[in-house]
Order: sequence, then structure tokens, then C-alpha cells
Amino acid sequence: RLVESGGGLVQAGGSLRLSCKDTRAITSFFNPKTWVWYKQAPGKQRELVASISNTWDTNYVDSVKGRFTISRDNARKMVYLQMTSLKPEDTAVYFCNTLEQSLNWGQGTQVTVSS
Repeated sequence: RLVESGGGLVQAGGSLRLSCKDTRAITSFFNPKTWVWYKQAPGKQRELVASISNTWDTNYVDSVKGRFTISRDNARKMVYLQMTSLKPEDTAVYFCNTLEQSLNWGQGTQVTVSS
């Protein structure tokens, strides 16, 4: 149900735009939810990176503030993560889900940042 895309291999300082689509096409579920981008680095637990509420309030972990921007398109049931000034420590598989993690996880999208 969740399909993430947009990852890739970039050099430090580069940019990527990640996309996440809820393929179930149930607007009544998507729109009221707070949506979250998570990341999971090798050997580490999955952690929250950024969130966006149904009123477009956003929150970010300190390590990405000023570099990443989360957005959403309710009509298309899409969530985006614009990533700029990428650092090697951003390397991870990125996933999206609701704040409650109420959906089955997608396959994620790999982001690799070389130094």
C-alpha cells in the first residue's frame, strides 16, 4: 500500500526528492493523518526524520532541520521529502507511514550519500 521512490546515490552536498504514495486511494484515511518519513541506517533501528500533520504543521529531527522539507498532496495521496545539502550520515533506507505506523511498511527507498 505504501510505495516509496526517489532514492539514489549522490555526492555529499547533493539533493534528492523522495516520494511516497498511499496506493489504497482512500482519501478519508489519508487526509486526516499525520504522515512521517522514517529512516533506517544499517544496524540501527528505524527512526523518525520528519512529520507533517493534516494542518500542514511540520516537525524535523535536529539533524535535518534547514536541509529537508516534508510536504504532502492530499489529492494525490502523496507525501514528499525534499533533501538538500545531503551528508554521508543521511545514508539509509527511507520509509513513509502514518505517525501511528498504522499501515504495512513499504519496501523503502535507498539513499546513499558518498563523501
